[in-house]
Amino acid sequence: MQKNNPIVFADYPDLDIIRVDNTYYMCTTTMHVFPGGEILRSFDLLNWEHCAYVYDVLGEHPGQRLDDGKGIYGQGMWAGSLRHHGGLFHLVFMCNDTHSAYYYTAEKAEGPWTRHPMAGFYHDPSILFDDDGRVYIAYGGRDIRITELESDLSAPKKGGLDRIVIHDDCEGLGWEGTHLYKLNGKYYIFGIHWPKGGLRAEGCHVADSLEGEFKGGEILCQPFHGREKDGPAQGGIVQTPEGDWYLMIFQDHGAIGRVPVLCPMRWENDFPVVDGVPETLTREGQMAAYKPLVVSESLRDGLNEVWQWNHEPHWELIHQDENGLRLTTDRVVKTVETAVNTLTQRTFGPRCTVEVTVDGTGLNPGDHAGLCALQGLHGEIGLTRTEDGYRLSMISKEESVAERAGIAWPCAQVRLRASFDFADDTVRFFYQDGEWQPLGGKHQLKYRLDHFMGVRAGLFCYSMAQAGGSAVFTDFTYRME
Repeated sequence: MQKNNPIVFADYPDLDIIRVDNTYYMCTTTMHVFPGGEILRSFDLLNWEHCAYVYDVLGEHPGQRLDDGKGIYGQGMWAGSLRHHGGLFHLVFMCNDTHSAYYYTAEKAEGPWTRHPMAGFYHDPSILFDDDGRVYIAYGGRDIRITELESDLSAPKKGGLDRIVIHDDCEGLGWEGTHLYKLNGKYYIFGIHWPKGGLRAEGCHVADSLEGEFKGGEILCQPFHGREKDGPAQGGIVQTPEGDWYLMIFQDHGAIGRVPVLCPMRWENDFPVVDGVPETLTREGQMAAYKPLVVSESLRDGLNEVWQWNHEPHWELIHQDENGLRLTTDRVVKTVETAVNTLTQRTFGPRCTVEVTVDGTGLNPGDHAGLCALQGLHGEIGLTRTEDGYRLSMISKEESVAERAGIAWPCAQVRLRASFDFADDTVRFFYQDGEWQPLGGKHQLKYRLDHFMGVRAGLFCYSMAQAGGSAVFTDFTYRME
């Protein structure tokens, strides 16, 4: 079978990958969306489906629920380390908003997952269960450190190994994105190298022991897919049952986010060699029917597992029955960024379109409900309740948040559309009035570090004057092009 690279044209960054028997598992950063700690599954390395979320909520502080009015955009769960050892799946990650480490285990990747105590904070962590029963964690930025942990991973082991193994004095990011392995008696650290003004690269260092000197450097430094400034890097390595090796890393791809690419890898003199990122990959693998990573559904009977909420949901404000999905407000906010219970799916390249029907009968004056492109420079099309009736508004954040276009609307129901084009990182909004009619011009999307996430399609309802209004959403459709 053959597939184009990127193998998944959507935002799945900071990935780690393992194989257990004939099944591959990949974890990815999920930051401020919940449920989080997503794990994907594959039987051929090329096609992937949702497998599990490690947690539904973390329940750490008000910001994770948007109750502080700011949220945890660009923070939350980062860079998990996924391992299978002793008959268990293990996932370790850190949260930048809590400055804490998190450790979960499960007998099956599908869960249930159990959280265990873990002290400390480890930037871009990578766990190694060594052959002698000892456990180590590699982590850091610029200075890469290896620390021995207690056998239950609860804390650094007193008197255990704790040393900096890689240091970089270059301007820029230096080394980070650590992935630690032991292969054939040697220890390998894969990671990002990104000097100021240079191209981000993937690198590797190797040592004969954890006390020894780690030697190495960059192993892949090339732009890919026409993106001259975006070198792919940071990810894991995996061996197939047939003995072939692959490096799975991500590449910045503009507004859609950081997308996974797959690179064949070989070994020369016990050191990895990557010849580049191929535009297409051909592999033999198990024939399987994969569940889609995005869905269309009526919204009248449950929610598919691919949906995620922007921040931890307030379930008391969410109701679903045969009439659809009702979102109710409990506060007054200024923009969609601080609206609770925005329900999202990833966007997929090169183009995708989503549609939904909104019933605003329950809206109060000043309420907005509709479809959004959720990112730092967000855009939305929504049904707005006014003192005199209803209005359709296209609102976006550019220099500031403002209505860019609007028309009076004769009733409380409308069908809305958002069309994403990642050739130029834009979204256009439409409403249905017999034919589809545009509202406002193209809105320019941009990947920024304030959200640190690819743009998502979202369903929202928020109040700007009086809390307590609601909207009902039905018949959501998702089309990839």
